[in-house]
Amino acid sequence: MTNDTDIAGPHSGIPDAIKAAPSIVHARFTVGDVVRHRLLDFRGVVFDVDPVFANTEEWYQAIPEGVRPAKDQPFYHLLAENAESSYVAYVSQQNLVVDRTEEPVEHPALDGLFDGFIEGRYTLRREHRH
Repeated sequence: MTNDTDIAGPHSGIPDAIKAAPSIVHARFTVGDVVRHRLLDFRGVVFDVDPVFANTEEWYQAIPEGVRPAKDQPFYHLLAENAESSYVAYVSQQNLVVDRTEEPVEHPALDGLFDGFIEGRYTLRREHRH
């Protein structure tokens, strides 16, 4: 009886990026969900999810150390809005909560990615599904 560790070691042939990822990652949100930042006054629509931090180290170090999130959690790309403007945000899972207003988000890029707003969430356009 053999197993992978008998033949070539426990991580043979596995890319370093996968070895470095946490063994279990649970994303709380999915593409189309409307979320709100836990600490800052903005909300947005999830349009992509990274299972772990995937931005630059420079971006990460720019966050004050006392509030800097852990890297080993999902990070979300948002079409975001606040009272003054709309923009793209990159936010850790620990800093997001469900937005319960059930109101649509106002962002100029929404129509290019989503078909509509139904029952509090957005439906991804067919051409962007995989």
